[in-house]
Amino acid sequence: MSIITGGFLRLFVFFSGYLLFLVLGASVFSAIEAPEEKEKIQSLRKLRRGFLKNHSCVPDVDLEELISEIIHASNRGVSAVRNATGEPNWSFGQSLFFASTVVTTIGYGHVTPLSRTGKVFCMLYAMVGIPLTLVLLSALVERLLVPTIGILQWLNSRLGHLYQPFNIRIMHLMIIVLILVCFFLLLPAAIFATIEPEWDYLDSIYYCFISLTTIGLGDYIPGDSLDQPYRPLYKIATTCYLFLGITIMMLTLAVFYDIPQLNLGLLFTVKGDESSEKLRLASSGHDIHYGANTLTQQNEEENTHRQVVRVRSRRNDSPSPEDSVLKMIP
Repeated sequence: MSIITGGFLRLFVFFSGYLLFLVLGASVFSAIEAPEEKEKIQSLRKLRRGFLKNHSCVPDVDLEELISEIIHASNRGVSAVRNATGEPNWSFGQSLFFASTVVTTIGYGHVTPLSRTGKVFCMLYAMVGIPLTLVLLSALVERLLVPTIGILQWLNSRLGHLYQPFNIRIMHLMIIVLILVCFFLLLPAAIFATIEPEWDYLDSIYYCFISLTTIGLGDYIPGDSLDQPYRPLYKIATTCYLFLGITIMMLTLAVFYDIPQLNLGLLFTVKGDESSEKLRLASSGHDIHYGANTLTQQNEEENTHRQVVRVRSRRNDSPSPEDSVLKMIP
């Protein structure tokens, strides 16, 4: 009973801290972004007054209606720039990019189905596609865990006599994080900053991070600039990058959460004894599996087999106490 009470108490403390974290984030965002928003509103009002002054023949009501229609169309992914003569949003490359953002739950929101049939199909497609995507990503992560465990074992063989198992796991996690940051954030950001005419390097890193974490705000979309060459091919390449990047992100999280000292979720489990045992085994370096259940099962089978062999190998003319116990078991 005390274990359950302690778990709920820790959960309540964590929930209170989480609410405080949300309030802190809201306060910081409000302090940073509110002045920028006010400045932008004032600029638009000034521009609107200037337009009405220079074009007195245009009624204010008509201008308001035109602006409303343009905003509504833009929110649905239809741009009015250059009299809406740009490339359509539902070409094959664009549609493939949209389908990938749906099944990966990124959901940029810059392009949405316009027809009622398209909305129904989008819901059905997501209901099937999201579980399939999770299965695919989980299978890829399990395959990638094999070389990842190899790296950890190599670190243990080289540094096990110098550092504690927990420190070696931290080194291993840092290696995986470094691979993620260099090859799936910094390098792709440099490519996007080169291709996209209106993006700087910070905008590109921001897009990569928002996309790979599946936040998907939709304020930066690759390939949507005017006169973008090879747009369908560019969209397909971006789709491949998103799938591969999300896979490596899930691999990094798997490595992170399998270190019990860093997994805060263990603080809220009810089975305190089992969690303590797992923590003890992990800290001693005997429970290195990183999600690979098959490896753990093989180790257990090997241990059981060794116990049976050790017991049965002692059979001789004078049976041991272990043999006597075995004979008593029906």
